[in-house]
Amino acid sequence: MNEQSKFEIEEVSEARAVPKAPPLRAMLDREPDYLDGFLNAKPEAEAAESSGDVLVDEIVAALRQIYDPEIPVNIYDLGLIYNVEVASGHADVTMTLTTPHCPVAETMPGEVEMRVISVPGVASADIHLVWDPPWDPGKMSDEAKLEMGML
Repeated sequence: MNEQSKFEIEEVSEARAVPKAPPLRAMLDREPDYLDGFLNAKPEAEAAESSGDVLVDEIVAALRQIYDPEIPVNIYDLGLIYNVEVASGHADVTMTLTTPHCPVAETMPGEVEMRVISVPGVASADIHLVWDPPWDPGKMSDEAKLEMGML
């Protein structure tokens, strides 16, 4: 999560833990340091990387809204998404399907692309459908295995 001033509001599509504020006593004991923001500022490359991390989190949240039509689990927790990368507003998603003969083989990549592009900050996306390594139930998250009664 990138650092923001206390006056900025971040829109998220999934609940996140909010860090607790330090006790007031600790703030009173500390002398104000007017160079805090200046000396601790992130270089542009590091700031861009952290904003890319936030975009990846937002893309993952969007992908978790897509469910496999035959299995009541989202495609991310099912282990169908192998990789998500973001650079300069362009997202690359590498994914697979449970089998090459999956009935949604023609439509699922398009749905994934539409969901990824709908994330604010993503201008374009490429979806790479791969078959190697092949999907197997071991790629499922523990939550998905629990949902499927496999744990």
